[in-house]
Amino acid sequence: MIDFSRVQKELQECSKDIEASGIKVTPKSDNLSRLIGTIPGPMGTPYEGGSFQIDISLPDGYPFEPPKMQFATKVWHPNISSQSGAICLDILKDQWSPALTLKTALLSVQALLSAPQPDDPQDAVVAQQYLRDYQTFVGTARYWTETFAKTSSLGVEEKVQRLVEMGFPEGQVRSILEVVGGDENLALEKLCSG
Repeated sequence: MIDFSRVQKELQECSKDIEASGIKVTPKSDNLSRLIGTIPGPMGTPYEGGSFQIDISLPDGYPFEPPKMQFATKVWHPNISSQSGAICLDILKDQWSPALTLKTALLSVQALLSAPQPDDPQDAVVAQQYLRDYQTFVGTARYWTETFAKTSSLGVEEKVQRLVEMGFPEGQVRSILEVVGGDENLALEKLCSG
């Protein structure tokens, strides 16, 4: 059974220093087993300036089992699937410890963005590009960050209006935009998927 009092504590800890770390964790709904994490792209990397959303599912055995995390924001990285967002990181698998928290796991994911491990890839195509043509890798990663991880300069009302004009109900549009942190592309994906 998930230790929900611990999850509550972890959420409070994350919100305490959000200004310093930029790391945010919020519930997807009333159910604390489904969360969304947000990490800023690390400085000095092709991900700088991006805001990356990560879907978090807590298994029944949490904190004795690792949280399941995958990128909701598309990212070009050797250890992250460009298709599914799956993350190849040891602490999310066999190196997990109950002493770790959601925040430390997200910090580790952020560190992975800074230090790719192409010899242990999740995405072989990206890893090959990283090893054989680093400049193209950097350009592609930067392009994906600009396209998928940067919040549009449009205000919330303009985004709502554009999505409503596509035929989606306004209430649903507003709540989904809030859940995905204002990411219009991600909101559209969620609206279309049901």
